[in-house]
Amino acid sequence: MMKPQPLATLCGAALLLQACTVGPDYIRPDVATPVKFKEAPKGWKIAKPANGPGRGDWWRIYNDPLLDQLLAQVAINNQNLKAYEAAYREALAVVREARSSLFPTVTAEPGITRARSSGATTTTQTAEANGSWDIDLWGKVSRQVESDKASAEASAAELADLMLSAQAELVVDYFELRYQDSLARLLNTTVIAYERSLKITQNQYEAGIVSRSDVITAQTQLASTRASAIAARQSRAQYEHAIALLIGKAPSELTIPAGVLARTIPDIPITVPSSVLERRPDIAEAERKMQQENALIGVAIAAYYPTISLSAVAGYSGTSPLVSAGNLVWSLAASGSQTLIDGGSRSASVDEAKAAYDQSVANYRQTVLTAFQDVEDELSNLRILKRQATAQAEAVRLARQGVMITLNEYQAGTSAYTAVVTAQATALSDEETALEVQENRLVASANLIKALGGGWNISQ
Repeated sequence: MMKPQPLATLCGAALLLQACTVGPDYIRPDVATPVKFKEAPKGWKIAKPANGPGRGDWWRIYNDPLLDQLLAQVAINNQNLKAYEAAYREALAVVREARSSLFPTVTAEPGITRARSSGATTTTQTAEANGSWDIDLWGKVSRQVESDKASAEASAAELADLMLSAQAELVVDYFELRYQDSLARLLNTTVIAYERSLKITQNQYEAGIVSRSDVITAQTQLASTRASAIAARQSRAQYEHAIALLIGKAPSELTIPAGVLARTIPDIPITVPSSVLERRPDIAEAERKMQQENALIGVAIAAYYPTISLSAVAGYSGTSPLVSAGNLVWSLAASGSQTLIDGGSRSASVDEAKAAYDQSVANYRQTVLTAFQDVEDELSNLRILKRQATAQAEAVRLARQGVMITLNEYQAGTSAYTAVVTAQATALSDEETALEVQENRLVASANLIKALGGGWNISQ
């Protein structure tokens, strides 16, 4: 019987050799990071990533219970997210599959044969175990495992990025819907005011003070505003349908009661620029893809080195009793192979892997630059829109005052009705613009939180 020491020594040597892993070890490349955001005005609170509003349910900063209920359903029912979650589980399975190549494969082959020859019947039994092991001397399998693991982590970051995008899209659609609600309310209120103006014009016409054209003009203005109010309902319905899709429901299954656009914009603490690298899942995805491509360089380089395989058979084969010294069988073999001429295939594979890595580095740095641009864009939007809101509020105040003055002058007979129509149209336009500015400010605040990474961080 073979003593176990030589086999154990051979396996131990193989394990030690597997520590020789070729290819470059991954080091995250440097990326230029600004010290501060250019568009961050004085007064913004600088918050650490762990303490900002973008932790967990970041949308709760708007204090809207209905919005909270809708957002909670995105992760549960959104079918696009379910598909990417399945892709992430698939990536994890690929890692386990690649890791299994580091270990020997053992199969059991029991059998029994009954035969008759020369007038005698014999029964032969076998109970053997076969083992094979492709030794990962140069770390090819290890690098593949490293690459697949980084790919799975990139998939997880992609899932988080899609989750954040879906959440932000729902918040924006919700604000758009509330804008349509507020616009419809404004138009309906304006319709009531125009009805009063029409009544005044009719009284003036019946008194013989004004012409029939003033009445027609007032009626036309009233009908046009009513049509605009109806059109607002159409746009609202489309946003409601979009929200239903984001939470994984058919449009017929969701009815959002009418409401109004929020009047206040929450203060959003911002982080220092360097923390954006840890808060944005798209940056984490790009960074993981760099390690994935870096490991594949090692896989390509390992093809230059020979492959060595071990195989063994051990067991019993013979007649009854099967388990006996005379029926013991075993074998142990080692084989190797080395490519001598490949026409430059391996060097081309290495160059291809290096080029793919360089591409991933460029993509990573571009993703970082885009992230900083996103934050700067939304900061400037909030700053400028805040000033615009103040100016627009003054325009609305003056326009309302102008309507009152021209309407009084018209009743006194000192002004034509065209002046009333012009003043009313200007007031309505200013009111609509004020609503748009408020909506844009809310959308910019949601986009800023998304740009800062939302409720995600690199530790996840």
